[in-house]
Amino acid sequence: MSENSQGTMLGHPKGLFLLFTTELWERFSYYAMRAILVLYLVDRVQSEGGHGLGWSQADAISLYGTFTGLVYLTPLLGGWLADNFLGQRKAIMIGGTLMAAGQFILGTPHAWVQGMETEVFYLGLGVLILGNGLFKPNISTMVGDLYAEGDHRRDGAFTIFYMGINVGAFLSGIIVGSVVSAYDGNFQAGFICAGIGMVLSLIIQFLFAQKLLGNIGTVPAAKLEKQKDEARGQVRKEPLTKVERDRIKVIMVMGLFTIVFWAGFEQAGGLMNLFTNDFTDRMIGSWEVPTTWFQSLNAMFIVIFAPVVASIWVRLGDREPNSPVKFALGLVLLAIGFLFMIGAVVEMGGDPTAKSSMWWLVGAYFFHTMGELCLSPIGLSMVTKLAPLRIVSLMMGAWFLFIAAANKIGGVVGSFIGHGGEKEEQLANAMSIFAGIAITAAISGVILYFMADKLVDWMHGAESKVHHTEEEALEEEIAVTGEHEAMKRS
Repeated sequence: MSENSQGTMLGHPKGLFLLFTTELWERFSYYAMRAILVLYLVDRVQSEGGHGLGWSQADAISLYGTFTGLVYLTPLLGGWLADNFLGQRKAIMIGGTLMAAGQFILGTPHAWVQGMETEVFYLGLGVLILGNGLFKPNISTMVGDLYAEGDHRRDGAFTIFYMGINVGAFLSGIIVGSVVSAYDGNFQAGFICAGIGMVLSLIIQFLFAQKLLGNIGTVPAAKLEKQKDEARGQVRKEPLTKVERDRIKVIMVMGLFTIVFWAGFEQAGGLMNLFTNDFTDRMIGSWEVPTTWFQSLNAMFIVIFAPVVASIWVRLGDREPNSPVKFALGLVLLAIGFLFMIGAVVEMGGDPTAKSSMWWLVGAYFFHTMGELCLSPIGLSMVTKLAPLRIVSLMMGAWFLFIAAANKIGGVVGSFIGHGGEKEEQLANAMSIFAGIAITAAISGVILYFMADKLVDWMHGAESKVHHTEEEALEEEIAVTGEHEAMKRS
């Protein structure tokens, strides 16, 4: 679809910057809530001078894994509803409204719902998950619709759009942590802050969408898809060829390694978040760095280092590693990140009253982000390249299942820290978890490295490792964030 009559800004349709801003505030809302979720769950109840629900660390991290797992499953339903009934624009407005409502329900003061705090929490979380399912898969589809087929600006548009995700994620931890601190540790103020971010996203869409987007996203795509299905109806009945079966095998194998990576990476919002809060010296002089600020490190490192990584791939030229080797490197870098967490525990010498340096955390998040940037060829873009056209939606669904499973498994692994107990026991359990993830990731990386050539053979030419420009490489590196966010490019 071509750009509308509203003209361009920085060489792109103005509608791109509307979508950029909308997504920025939506991601701000989501990551702000994510940054304080487990902290809220484990904080003492109000009668004991806290502002939380008084859960054990194990239960809190397990719930976190279930929540993030559902966050990656509900977009399958939301995308189907938008394609068949609602259209992207209506799905975004309904989803955004539900997400804002969910945040405000979570932010309901405990004094208003005395005795029903847990029930209200589950209601808010459920509404938030449903809204996420409608919002998340549909806004990036509209980015693609701004451009005619073959428009060279399209990849650059997604780079800009994914930057919006990272800017929102970076701001979230900083702002919500500051708000919670300003209100004396009251997490309800943090949830309300997240809700306000979502409301800003909705207002921006409501005021400018029709003017800057025209009819983009207003009509469900089912009719067009039906025509495409009818056009390739004969192809749909054909059995899979050997090439297609081999390519599907690549998707399945890489999906298993994807579970290992994201199950480790997602400890950031769970176990590592609690370790930051309980066992890390966050003092700079007389000022204590809010726990949530460390959740912003990943987004900051992506913005800073994605161009660097992209430039490295370009300069390697023909020596650039293939996609499975890059993924293997990502797993090894994840393992190195957890070596820093092991270092943090070792520094404490088994004394739970001691505190580890915050620089261990900075190092861990840095290497985890470098690992994430090595995953750029692996994800939804790989599925679209390898899956037979007639079952591409099925393969997309399978890939979302891998990511959802990774998040739930990550929650189960993190929950091994234990149900309360002594701090010594929690510290020992954290050490075992960090070491276990590091060993698993390293071994997985080595196995994948030796499988790489075979996987490339099974791709039957779909693998393209040489970039022509740094712009193309940068787009690929930044896209990893969007792909992990379970977004779909049309």
